[in-house]
Amino acid sequence: MWDPDKYLDFADLRGRPFFDLTGRIRAERPRRVVDLGCGPGNLTLALAARWPQAALEASDSSPEMVAAARAAGVAAQRLDVRDWRPQADTDVVVSNAVLQWVPEHRELLRRWAKELPRGAWLAVQMPGNFDAPSHRLVREVAAGPAWAARLDGLALRGDGTVDAPRDYAELLADAGCEVDAWETTYVQRLRGADAVLEWISGTALRPIRNALEEADWQRFRGELAPRLRAAYPVRADGSTWFEFRRVFAVARTGAD
Repeated sequence: MWDPDKYLDFADLRGRPFFDLTGRIRAERPRRVVDLGCGPGNLTLALAARWPQAALEASDSSPEMVAAARAAGVAAQRLDVRDWRPQADTDVVVSNAVLQWVPEHRELLRRWAKELPRGAWLAVQMPGNFDAPSHRLVREVAAGPAWAARLDGLALRGDGTVDAPRDYAELLADAGCEVDAWETTYVQRLRGADAVLEWISGTALRPIRNALEEADWQRFRGELAPRLRAAYPVRADGSTWFEFRRVFAVARTGAD
């Protein structure tokens, strides 16, 4: 279960990669703009404002996120991204921080590039920090004696979840696209107590939160928190630096 309020705790920082991604889309008057994994809808509204003439299609697999998006004024639908198929007038597709949850996302990208009309834009962004201390420590705690049996089989992402930008450039170029691929490491200044723990509670820790009752969830957090504090020390002013790598690819179909 996703918690839209927790996800929006860091809305400005979470939104920056979205705007860096969509800033590279050069569509002028797209007929249909699609947001796959729209979350609570706050960023989908930016797509609607940029291309007000376009039909806007938004979806998310989480019923909580869909409800939040609808409350924000986005006509979102509940849909697994793996089941999405482009309509004939789809000119822009955005998938922001979604495909890291989908092991077969490489095949999805190939299929979308083939099914989209010629000249359509496909823009994706995925976290690429699964070997960072924040994620390694989660896996270490989950593998400990208190949790291993209960959390076995959860999708705790590690190395290999997301490829390097060149790999996506190769994949999309082989699918006949013009491609712009890159990575950015954001050095984010977080504030508040256990700021990194609060950040990952809205994303990476979601499978664990869903698997545990409230008391056990608080125990897990209590075991993880001091390890994160050691890996991400608090500055004298109370803030914490958190490095976050992101992988981007923007492709235009039918380049060949």
